[in-house]
Amino acid sequence: MAYIDFITTIHRSTKRDYVARVNEFDKAKAAEKAGQFGFDYWDGDRKFGYGGYRYDGRWHRVAEMMAKHYDLKEGARILDVGCGKGFLLYEFTQVIPGAQVVGIDVSAYAIQNAKEEVRPQLGLGNANALPFANESFDLVYSINTLHNLYINDLWMALKEIERVGRESKHVTVEAYRNEREKVNLLYWQLTCRAFHTPHEWEWIYQQAGYSGDHSYITFE
Repeated sequence: MAYIDFITTIHRSTKRDYVARVNEFDKAKAAEKAGQFGFDYWDGDRKFGYGGYRYDGRWHRVAEMMAKHYDLKEGARILDVGCGKGFLLYEFTQVIPGAQVVGIDVSAYAIQNAKEEVRPQLGLGNANALPFANESFDLVYSINTLHNLYINDLWMALKEIERVGRESKHVTVEAYRNEREKVNLLYWQLTCRAFHTPHEWEWIYQQAGYSGDHSYITFE
């Protein structure tokens, strides 16, 4: 298990006003709305989530880096756990000839409004019970999803990722390294259920038997 970062550059490209997030609207109500993972979360007002999550090509470089690092060959089978609108999966189809991509997400809205080219390969489902056979994929990854799960589901999701991946696996979550980052995370998050330091995340991975790579994003 190694720390390998693919998305910090994308994460840092977004400006965030942490104080406004809690002062300008009832944070609890915003979190309740965001937790439905519907229109409001993806394409509604910024106070409920992304404020409009649209394809802009920013994930192409991430697909290139992951494909190179994991030495993914033509026809590689790739699973995205928490795929959202499938933008990264689409980029894998552009980077790897004949890539067989599959995505799973709890949001019906995200799947219905996913990138058209990969929409048929996306399905509703939960990370804690992946509907795939053992060792089905050359790469299984989950980016900014698992921290949205309570510990029992998180535990099972890690075991499921381990089960369905042949070798290459990667998980990215939110974390905090100091009190300022913890406060910023609490101010900004809307759907997070697992609040941990990097050290705690590593302990969880080890205890759950997850052997893949990992990284985290912080709110500085």
